Amino acid sequence: MDISERASGIPQVERLLADDEIRAFFPLVSRPLAARTVSAALAAERSRALADPAYRADPTVCRASVLSALRALELKRLRPVMNGTGIVLNTNLGRSPVSAEAWDDARGANVGYAAVEYDLAAGKRGSRGGLCGELAATLAGAEAALVVNNNAAGVLLALSAIAKGRDVLVARGEQVQIGGGFRVPDVLELAGARFVEVGTTNIVDTDDYRRAVGSDTACALIVHTANFALRGFCSKPSPAEIVTAMPDGLPVIVDQGSGCYFDGLPGEARVRSYIDAGCALVCFSGDKLLGGPQAGIIAGRADLIAKLARHPLYRAFRPGKTVLSLLERVLVERLNGEGGPAQAAVSYPTDELKKLARRIRGKLPKGCAVIVDTKAAAGGGSGPDEVFDSIGLSIAPPSSAGALLAALRKAPTPLVGLVRDERVVIDMITLVGEDPAAVTETLLWGLERSASLRARADRLSAATPPNAGHQA
Repeated sequence: MDISERASGIPQVERLLADDEIRAFFPLVSRPLAARTVSAALAAERSRALADPAYRADPTVCRASVLSALRALELKRLRPVMNGTGIVLNTNLGRSPVSAEAWDDARGANVGYAAVEYDLAAGKRGSRGGLCGELAATLAGAEAALVVNNNAAGVLLALSAIAKGRDVLVARGEQVQIGGGFRVPDVLELAGARFVEVGTTNIVDTDDYRRAVGSDTACALIVHTANFALRGFCSKPSPAEIVTAMPDGLPVIVDQGSGCYFDGLPGEARVRSYIDAGCALVCFSGDKLLGGPQAGIIAGRADLIAKLARHPLYRAFRPGKTVLSLLERVLVERLNGEGGPAQAAVSYPTDELKKLARRIRGKLPKGCAVIVDTKAAAGGGSGPDEVFDSIGLSIAPPSSAGALLAALRKAPTPLVGLVRDERVVIDMITLVGEDPAAVTETLLWGLERSASLRARADRLSAATPPNAGHQA
């Protein structure tokens, strides 16, 4: 076959875009992106036809390739998933869910116009943020607060405004790297500050801080070790002791990170405790233990907050009305004593989790799942090595644990779980609030799909002669 003959079975892009099954993807990914995907899939078929003299493109195969590419594209959309990992603040799954009440209450400020930066009383431009600054300051016990896009932005803004061209003291054991390659020394460099190590990896004392202070010292930085913990022969001074060690009122800035606002979570100290200790600024996340949207909050001295608000970087880091309206309502919830997801999970009764597990198991094929004790975690860089009791369903996969997990991820409402001892484990603590019927439906969908794949593999194996593929 010549080249034109081998490629003759490739349909035109516009013809495929008129196909009803392909058109169904337009509302999901847009017609232009669908057209690009169709073109790319057909180009791959054309390349194969050109490269392989024995291959002839087939319209049915081309259509199937296009649909496969569109399905893979559609899976990239942000969609609701069910979290069965037992990690409450799962970063890959969007960290903290926002309460339905906060979302509904913020709707009006988002579907229309909102006074994001307009003073309704004066009838002129005002400051950005609504009540967020005052609410966050009240929660932290601080004089003032400022909201930015995330905690990393808060730390970078604070260091850029206060320590550019000067020295910042950081304990050697707090030179951390968190997910995605975010390193404290890199942030200091980006802020134009100079990094000064204090103490050793495991032992730091107040004299180490005093000796490290020089004429160019701008501040000390306390960094929350979000994803690891030092154990054994180690010690470091308290925030109050570090504040006392700083001469001439040099500020102590805290990268608190987790946004812990309540007592009782091992490995975590409340944001307020740093303010009470005399720290000048505390930076923390809005979408971790606080249970709000992705945001960074900087709370502390009013003069420093005002300085940060005037810094050019603040304009690049300030959030819009969606984040501000949601955060405002979440802060009201917390100040009124309504706990977030992580706070609720830590103390959730295991008896209630067992009831949920039994309810789901009762709808699954008999004998495929057993109820097991598990250990859950707050996640999101909070309490890095602390866990709490939970309950899970341990499911025997029809084929392999990996195949069942993959099937669950491809369900109409995906469910993300874990593999332990060649079984799939679905933790109940992160499914509290989900509709048990929806969880069951997804599990049944995944089990059926996984069983179907196993049956197909068995048929292919049975149809293949024992010595197929081997030469005599």
